[in-house]
Amino acid sequence: MLPGWRGLCAGAGTGICCLLVWIFYSHLIKEGQLAVGTCEIVTLDRDSSQPRRTIARQTARCACRRGQIAGTTRAKPACVDVRVVKSKQWCEMIPCSDGEICGLLINKSGWTCTQPGGRIKTITVS
Repeated sequence: MLPGWRGLCAGAGTGICCLLVWIFYSHLIKEGQLAVGTCEIVTLDRDSSQPRRTIARQTARCACRRGQIAGTTRAKPACVDVRVVKSKQWCEMIPCSDGEICGLLINKSGWTCTQPGGRIKTITVS
């Protein structure tokens, strides 16, 4: 073989291998399917009919790994450890935005996120 020919073949083989992996992966993730470990918001409804109060209802769809379930991290849908949801220790999934303080509701039906200015967001799980 000519010098450099071996390196050229190895580079071409690597390129072809990467191309085949990309084609295989792109066929697995078809339109409408989520990549493992990701979530998307399906519906978001807001009701501001009451003064000083906004009620928002959000539905998310997640493709979680084994041992995980749909939850909330940093105020966005995320896959979280199933143990957190089963035990209703909501603050362990870090559901509030940066700078907010998480508090568990007394009946464990959800949590609150208290902002530095004193404004409180209450989140309930249904």
